[in-house]
Amino acid sequence: MPNENIIDTATPTEEQIEVIGICFKEGGKTYYFAPNGNVARSTDFAIVETARGVEFGRVCVTNKLVSSKDVVPPLKPVIRIATPADIKKRESIKEKEAEAIKICQAKVNAHELEMKLIEAEYTFDMSKLTFYFTADGRIDFRELVKDLASTFKTRIELRQIGIRDETKFMGGLGVCGRQFCCSSFLPDFVQVSIKMAKEQNLSLNSAKISGACGRLMCCLRYEHEAYQEEIKLTPPVDSTVKTVDGVGNVVEINPIKGTIKVCINESVKTYHRDDVAVISGPKSKKVEKAENDENDDK
Repeated sequence: MPNENIIDTATPTEEQIEVIGICFKEGGKTYYFAPNGNVARSTDFAIVETARGVEFGRVCVTNKLVSSKDVVPPLKPVIRIATPADIKKRESIKEKEAEAIKICQAKVNAHELEMKLIEAEYTFDMSKLTFYFTADGRIDFRELVKDLASTFKTRIELRQIGIRDETKFMGGLGVCGRQFCCSSFLPDFVQVSIKMAKEQNLSLNSAKISGACGRLMCCLRYEHEAYQEEIKLTPPVDSTVKTVDGVGNVVEINPIKGTIKVCINESVKTYHRDDVAVISGPKSKKVEKAENDENDDK
């Protein structure tokens, strides 16, 4: 495994740019910043300039050269590697964020707004305070923003998030017993469909394949590509195959094991897909309907 603490001192080319990767949340996205003369270690924190203001983040990618195609210019600079005083200030800001949530909740109740506060977040320079919330529909919070601005004496932003974002903020343990993927290492929400559960022969009971957010579990995606490749190599259900015991119909498949169950003369046996020959694929519903209609006419 490569040592994260080894600094890439190669000379940048026209196609490469030196960057430092910063994460602002556990399991969050990695954002590239210009080193600005700073040399970072994997255990460091850094103070960086962002579009939101000055922020505090963790170094998740030390100085390295990346393709200019992977960078969205212009790069904001790393102001400095965080000092012990900066880290102490960040801890103080965290305490103020917890207090801000309580104050904002009281304001929400006073304005009788149907919204659920999730998190409060200050920029490192305290120039902006963002409140994240969920709600069933659109909320007119203009008066609330004015009230909060006069209370906190700083710029206020209220940002509505979805139920998956709420779960990422809150964190917790999944049915597997591990910390939620979204709040531990998954930087983006992946697209998941019920088809993925079908391909993996999982129960289609929504309670069994949904996460704490109520949406399909992100982990259904992890083996999707592997299942797709194995399914291509496996005779599908209802196809006709020739085995050492005769010709039969496929009634069940296990793509990962590479095995299929074949019904031959009302007896079901298991075979490896490499040991059978496909005679014909499964009939479409239209063909089956046409054949049934023809038999009915007879």
